Amino acid sequence: MSETTKDNKYIETVGRRKTSIARARLTPAAKASFVINDKSVEDYFTVAEQRAIIMAAISESKLDQKFAVTIMVKGGGVNSQAEAIRHAIARALITFDQTLRKDLKKAGYLKRDPRAKERRKFGLKKARKAPQWSKR
Repeated sequence: MSETTKDNKYIETVGRRKTSIARARLTPAAKASFVINDKSVEDYFTVAEQRAIIMAAISESKLDQKFAVTIMVKGGGVNSQAEAIRHAIARALITFDQTLRKDLKKAGYLKRDPRAKERRKFGLKKARKAPQWSKR
């Protein structure tokens, strides 16, 4: 899904994980910048491990200083959002350079992880937990 503005060309992709949806926009730039929901990465993700997750796809492709990245993310938890962002960035990098696909796929960054919480069924306490059964 690549789009063009008047003078800047950017790549826009969607990444998903559980109920989180991330829209990433990569714009070629001289200086790298990273903005998530109009906040800096350090403000949005306070845990270093989550920042490492979102930077993993870029560091794997060794294109650190080439893009200004803008991300809109919603839904799910913080960890789920981080993995959705990584998915979106990996997809955008493949749109930019098809040769990166092999490395990103091997690292597992292109896999859309659909696992989500199972719904609660009537007559049960949780999705599968049943009330205690008594014979008499």
